[in-house]
Amino acid sequence: MKTIANTIRLIVMIVIALISVAPIVWMAAGAFRPYQELFRYTSLDIHLLIPVDWTWRNFHNVIFNTRNPFLRYMWNTLFVASVVTAGVLIINAMAAFAFAKLRFRCKTVLFALFMSAMIIPGEVTLVPNYLLMHDLGWLNSYKALIVPSMLSVFGIFMLRQFFAEVPGEMMEAARIDGAGLPRTFVSIVLPAAVPALITLGLMTFLGNWDSYLWPLIVINDQKMQMIQVGIAAFSSNEGTDWSKVLAANTLSTAPILLLFLFLQRYYIQGITMSGIKG
Repeated sequence: MKTIANTIRLIVMIVIALISVAPIVWMAAGAFRPYQELFRYTSLDIHLLIPVDWTWRNFHNVIFNTRNPFLRYMWNTLFVASVVTAGVLIINAMAAFAFAKLRFRCKTVLFALFMSAMIIPGEVTLVPNYLLMHDLGWLNSYKALIVPSMLSVFGIFMLRQFFAEVPGEMMEAARIDGAGLPRTFVSIVLPAAVPALITLGLMTFLGNWDSYLWPLIVINDQKMQMIQVGIAAFSSNEGTDWSKVLAANTLSTAPILLLFLFLQRYYIQGITMSGIKG
């Protein structure tokens, strides 16, 4: 009975995995199809996932498009996502350490008020943030994309759970040995939260890589635009050129998949440990 149950469980997991991967495979296959073939096969046919007429023209048209410089979009997105991720890890780690290990007046109340911001949808803050960027003169600049994204309430909460598990005796021993608070934070606290930091960094990078609405609002210069807005701009006189869109999506998805495959062990470990400690 145990063998049968394990077999059934394995079959169910394989089916779920195939269902999850099928849209990605279809996207990648569609990127190699000519536009005329894209919607020719709609039934359960082998050519639904395997192109008949293979072509690289879609990728050529995307990469060397003069009206929509795709490589520039990727560079802009990589730059913004990397800077935001670094800022989130530094700022949120320090804030989480303060809430977890430092003593100050009204800490519990402040933390509760701070966590209440998690219930506010991001769409509600779009107009106030836009007006703030306008007043600061940051519209149509990288600062409008980077600065508002460098604080994550969820990130502070998750890192606080990890930092709270660091034994106070270790910090006391470091203080006795002459280590100051910054040295203790860097040498003792941060190494204990590496899985959480990698998890938060991966989630932040992915969120900024896929950002669409905020860059669409605050950026008007085509050369400074982010990749998701650039993908939406690929259209022809007849309407949306889905072959180009699929090729652009394939190019933009590949770095994220490689990054996740490389860091998935730390990502899963961070999610699991944060769930246990939460």
